[in-house]
Amino acid sequence: MKINSRFDGGNIEVVSLKTNDDIQLKIEKDTGADYFQWFYFRLQDAAGYPCKLNIINAGEAYEPEGWKDYNACASYDRLNWFRVPTSFDDNVLSINHTPEYNSVFYAYFAPYSHEQLLDLLHRAQLSDDCILENLGDTVEGRSIDMLIAGEPTKGKKKIWIIARQHPGEPMASWFMEGFISMLLDKNNPVSRKLLSDCVFYLVPNMNVDGSINGNLRANGAGRNLNREWSDPDPENSPEVYHVFNKMEETGVDLNLDIHGDEGLPCNFISGTEGIPGFSNRLENLQNDFIDALISLTPDFQDEHGYPKDKPGNANLSICSKAVAYKFDCLSLTLEMPFKDNKNMPDPVSGWSPERSMILGESVLQAIHSIFPKLR
Repeated sequence: MKINSRFDGGNIEVVSLKTNDDIQLKIEKDTGADYFQWFYFRLQDAAGYPCKLNIINAGEAYEPEGWKDYNACASYDRLNWFRVPTSFDDNVLSINHTPEYNSVFYAYFAPYSHEQLLDLLHRAQLSDDCILENLGDTVEGRSIDMLIAGEPTKGKKKIWIIARQHPGEPMASWFMEGFISMLLDKNNPVSRKLLSDCVFYLVPNMNVDGSINGNLRANGAGRNLNREWSDPDPENSPEVYHVFNKMEETGVDLNLDIHGDEGLPCNFISGTEGIPGFSNRLENLQNDFIDALISLTPDFQDEHGYPKDKPGNANLSICSKAVAYKFDCLSLTLEMPFKDNKNMPDPVSGWSPERSMILGESVLQAIHSIFPKLR
């Protein structure tokens, strides 16, 4: 048998590979940081053998609660992902699976590679309604790419959608693929209406370095980008620095920051109730958006989520809070599960790339429902 993770997004350390029923593994820490929870690796030459893959440092991970009621993702072709039996004893995460083929991939969630990102960006720029723009370079010298959809003319609503600030949350990339594909569909009347009245600024992957390096939360300098928005550093968090500067240039009427949550088995919104000057207008916009999304898909709910900040207590280093405060606009964090949507469970796939893409389409429709109220 052989285990390897030396590929785009890969992460695992082999401690012991002597027997198929007691494989010992560790998740490696993020680049320049102590975060870890994302894993992605390939097992070879194990077809027909009952394998027990023990991740022995899982209890020390960033969010150990995330392992409870969680099942790992597996794939033979990296196109179709399914869940495999997984258990957690407060210390060790054990994946139990008998591979049907000689090579199988395991991951915390179905990965979204840099090659897929490049394909998405370059397909999108072929649309007459979209251009691809470089905002600057990451810590490791890769491009920070943004799509502009719709003609940026005076009077249009300015809508920003960013994703993958935390690289180990690939459901955010799948969400963006669904959102962008629907937005650029010329046969979709919702998309045509939105592009006539709005301009979209889309950053499908804020943290390219971390994604390629197999990180959970950090960029190439070990920074958690979603704690850099109060004073972004052009050297250590250029991804935030360049995006925030572009926001200042364009203005913002709506901002959505797309994430995944390790612990909660549901889709939910984290709002901006705690920012200074949170107004009735912002509260009504936030409620209208949530109500619209609930009406559009049973995969979304508002009963479970993060505790609401008390007035004046928002952390303004977080993207959605910082943008809402600076631009006095509707700005929200959308979270998806690593596990499954408990309200709509799927025992085979759990929460999946396909469902993430469909949620992206639903969010676009929710924006259509509320965009006339933005200003």
